[in-house]
Amino acid sequence: MNAHSDPGVSGTPVPPAGYKDAPYDVELVAVSKSYAGTIAVDTISLRIPKASYCCLLGPSGCGKSTTLRMIAGHEPVSAGDILIGDRNVTDNPPIARGTSMMFQNYALFPHMSALDNVAYSLKVRGVPKDERRARAREFLDLVQMGQYAERPPALLSGGQQQRVALARALITRPRVLLLDEPLSALDPFLRERMRGELKRLQRELQISFVHVTHSQDEAMALADLVVVMEAGHIRQAAPARDIFEKPNTAFVARFIGGHNVVPGGNGSIAVRADRCRIGSSADQARLTGHVSSVEYLGALVRVGLIGDNGLEAAALISDRTFFAAPVEPGQAAALTWSDEDAHALAD
Repeated sequence: MNAHSDPGVSGTPVPPAGYKDAPYDVELVAVSKSYAGTIAVDTISLRIPKASYCCLLGPSGCGKSTTLRMIAGHEPVSAGDILIGDRNVTDNPPIARGTSMMFQNYALFPHMSALDNVAYSLKVRGVPKDERRARAREFLDLVQMGQYAERPPALLSGGQQQRVALARALITRPRVLLLDEPLSALDPFLRERMRGELKRLQRELQISFVHVTHSQDEAMALADLVVVMEAGHIRQAAPARDIFEKPNTAFVARFIGGHNVVPGGNGSIAVRADRCRIGSSADQARLTGHVSSVEYLGALVRVGLIGDNGLEAAALISDRTFFAAPVEPGQAAALTWSDEDAHALAD
């Protein structure tokens, strides 16, 4: 039986015996992971505050999924320590960590109903049948899947299967829920809807979610803490607005998107594309060149520009402003911005 007490579905989970009321639900201390001499994660340290939504964000191969699996206990660390609450769980098996993981492929048992899939982890822990099925119904109701309790996975849509997998991960009442690209298999409409569901559940349950994604929009929409990773390193960890407003490196600025990285007085600067304007070389131009692309996005229009120095940049302007003075690919143009909209970068 799980060591968590049962405060009710929407209550704050009580941590397992041995925990204290630590300010961080997860702490990584100089954690590294190597595979046959190849470094996948290189001496990263991170603190995830209590009951927060954290997104590990970065391109493929940056180490974010490896980091998640090390927190879960599915990958041993090569060096460093992992704490859940105030307990060092570096050498603990997954079941003894106070975490639960929702896998990218959902991994539902095809021969079981949704109800039995959700109840399975309690069955493994020896919880009596009536109790575990009652708990499973509570959690199916929590993810709005109660009416589909007796259906097997084959008769559920992708979004419904995801909800069942989420209920199964939550039923053990973890202190930390780990999610490995949980929305990647969904269509754009359902992905947006499920983002709202994940955030609702995290707030309602008041546990920490650690969510791996390569989608900047997903991280910005969900996270209290965005952790941008590259080549096994954490490049920046901060609230979403700080990441977007004040990226600290050229990599972060480019990966987050919506920024131009251009030479400044003492190094590179980042300027948000929506703070840039398209004009002529007579308009106190910061970058002169020609229009390379025009993308109509509805309320906004993205105008790409290639500078005379070969630098690629863009302006994101309202449709009203664009159509009042439209430009076309090949046309000479200049990019302008205000000094207060330029942000110095560390590299």
